[in-house]
Amino acid sequence: MKEYYTRSIPVSPRIGKLKEDLFAKMPQMEADRAELLTESYQQTEGLPIITRRAKAFAHILKHIPIVIRDHELIVGSNTVAPRSSQAFPEFSFQWVADEFDTMETREADPFYISEDTKQRLAKAFQYWEGKTTSDLATSYMTPETLTAIEHNIFTPGNYFYNGVGHVTVCYGKILQVGFEGIIEEAKAALAKCNPGDADFARRSHFLEAVIESCEAVIGYAHRYSELAAAQAEECTDPTRKTELFKISRNCAQVPGKPARNFYEACQSFWFVQQLLQLESSGHSISPGRFDQYMYPYFEKDLKEGKITHESAQELLDCIWIKLNDLNKARDAASAEGFAGYSLFQNLCVGGQDENGMDVTNDLSFMCVEASMHVFLPQPSLSCRVWNGTPNELLIKCAELTRTGIGLPAYYNDEVIIPSLESRGLTLQDARDYNIIGCVEPQKSGKTEGWHDAAFYNMLRPLELVFSRGMDNGVMVGIDTGDVTQMKTFDEFYNAYKKQTEYLISLLVNADNAIDVAHAERCPLPFLSSMIEDCIGRGKSVQEGGAIYNFTGPQGFGIANMTDALWAIKTLVFEQHKLTMAEYKQALDDNFGHGMSEEKATQITAEIVKQLAAVGKNVSNEQIAAVYNQVKSQACSPEKQAKYNQLLNWIDELPKFGNDIEEVDRFARDVAYTYTKPLEQYHNPRGGIFQAGLYPVSANVPLGAQTGATPDGRLAGTPVADGVSPVSGKDVHGPTAACNSVSRLDHFIASNGTLFNQKFHPSALSGTQGLANFASLIRAYFDQKGMHVQFNVVSRETLIDAQKHPENYKGLVVRVAGYSALFTTLSKSLQDDIIKRTEHVFQ
Repeated sequence: MKEYYTRSIPVSPRIGKLKEDLFAKMPQMEADRAELLTESYQQTEGLPIITRRAKAFAHILKHIPIVIRDHELIVGSNTVAPRSSQAFPEFSFQWVADEFDTMETREADPFYISEDTKQRLAKAFQYWEGKTTSDLATSYMTPETLTAIEHNIFTPGNYFYNGVGHVTVCYGKILQVGFEGIIEEAKAALAKCNPGDADFARRSHFLEAVIESCEAVIGYAHRYSELAAAQAEECTDPTRKTELFKISRNCAQVPGKPARNFYEACQSFWFVQQLLQLESSGHSISPGRFDQYMYPYFEKDLKEGKITHESAQELLDCIWIKLNDLNKARDAASAEGFAGYSLFQNLCVGGQDENGMDVTNDLSFMCVEASMHVFLPQPSLSCRVWNGTPNELLIKCAELTRTGIGLPAYYNDEVIIPSLESRGLTLQDARDYNIIGCVEPQKSGKTEGWHDAAFYNMLRPLELVFSRGMDNGVMVGIDTGDVTQMKTFDEFYNAYKKQTEYLISLLVNADNAIDVAHAERCPLPFLSSMIEDCIGRGKSVQEGGAIYNFTGPQGFGIANMTDALWAIKTLVFEQHKLTMAEYKQALDDNFGHGMSEEKATQITAEIVKQLAAVGKNVSNEQIAAVYNQVKSQACSPEKQAKYNQLLNWIDELPKFGNDIEEVDRFARDVAYTYTKPLEQYHNPRGGIFQAGLYPVSANVPLGAQTGATPDGRLAGTPVADGVSPVSGKDVHGPTAACNSVSRLDHFIASNGTLFNQKFHPSALSGTQGLANFASLIRAYFDQKGMHVQFNVVSRETLIDAQKHPENYKGLVVRVAGYSALFTTLSKSLQDDIIKRTEHVFQ
């Protein structure tokens, strides 16, 4: 039986100092990248876009300020100030300019912007008017698609306003051959190009762009080598002087040349991870199976006596700190959906190799230990589980979960591997999957997955069924008939399906328009140099250079939809307790609880628009009066009594999440209304669409834009997250909730599913608590659940942290497919986490 190094390792004092420096100040916006990018683009007008991208990347790396922070052993930073963000105007910029004066004070993920930075950015932004990927993507979308986006039916904001991310590159290859090896590969491919080839122009320029980008990265590392050497010469602390000289030697070697030891491998990995996020503003650049491609260097050094577990652990901890140094500024609305400054850098441990053998090793345990030491949200640690997973690893992970950090998330090989095979991956590639971003599986180094391509709110089509496709006086969906005249539940359910199918077609149109825009305006040669088979095919990942190509938008609200449709089916069509007209009126009246702020604002805007159309000007005071009148619409006492009775009837009905097989089977069918229609579509890169069932944290802000629903959910309140039951409705314990969720078809949702559970800390106390917890995971996975993650924190603690944030600066919680510092989240998102059902083992 294989033995693992499972002992706890003391935390180096260095880590505390690095962590303290990291959070000393608010993150800020910096202007250097935007200025340098713009300078380069102004100098390269008329050249092929792939050439312009490479030259801009090289210009940035040659001139952007570099810094070595105090106490660092691993170096390389995209910003001078810790946890700060550059701007990426080639993707979008108007939102930055619009929020110059509010970004510092907004509730979710604030950033400080100095007056000097505002001026510098504003000057750079002038060049980009009409030239961004978002501008081009908008021009490619149909009017119906733009209307659907405007009315919050779906939100394709991830790539609409940002760069491409959600990828894992071939880190292991860079460690083995360095970028000099990639350059030689590209030069060899270029030498085979014939000017008479049909694709010579595109192929040759792409390969030249790869070469230029990789050479720029080598030059950038050499800048750090020179800086470290210069600082070492001036340093009076002999220990730090030695460290700086070592850093200088490392950066002279990697990532240009192959890594020769574990320390160099760590530094090489970091340059790749860092610079991918300087080339593009895409997030979820995920390290993947870190414990696999790093292990040979660790094992070799350990055997040769060049490293100890303790010294290797310190290097890992330093990388974990650096992963939290990277940051990304989003617009205010997106910041609500991705709250917590998260970059979703998912790092996997455990699992199988391509031959189906377990590959857990000492680094698997040390990665878990690093998350315990650093105790920060990044990396978003994941553990692959199958029937060959050593119990020691599962217990080690459970010990981390018990701390309350929300890490790791757990993934089921027995579901994910066959689901990826069904999408065209070879068995060997499927076995070697890693997790991207929140919960999305893919084969590293071969995939352009376009995961998280859109948020699709499954409740919005239901609203449009009741309104015959209208939203605030605008035809957004299709007319599926008068619900008050429908005679059977099947007729109503089919209307929902038709509405969904139409809206999905618009979502696909949006995603494909954005996809084309990125290929035309922002191909990424540096990223493409590390994805198979871009060099062989002679084109970037944005043009279809990857082996596997997908687009993965995600739907959410399954639990609400299940409970809502079940309520209509039971109360209207089976028990005849009320008519569909009465149900419709109850929804319009928000069950007597008044109108949500979002809905009142929308209706007020529509009234003002109608008045303006007939030439009537409305003052701000009049608008406020209209809003207050709309918002204050109240029900009579008699009507309120009826609505209270209706809510009681709904509350007494069975709910998804309580191990009621009939309801759970129905939930499976409800999920199919989204997952199955999506499968028929293809993307411009030659790949297919695949569904995910997770919301990140958008179930809260998008719930604020959704009216009342037949499950008794009030207008403006959060939608259920992922495939989890509605908060507070899973009342029969954690195993019952697991049983319900496992009955969904997780295989068809190959872009990932997300299941949140919350436990009281007492549930995981002691050895028995850990054993119970591990057994729960294995039992759930035996029933073919795909993913599960946990918050282990009491409701009382969260409430107190909300009231007294100054006492809980280090409180990390699981939000959705990521963890975040609780005090950095918006109040609405904090409330959503607090309301999740709190379980104990019985």
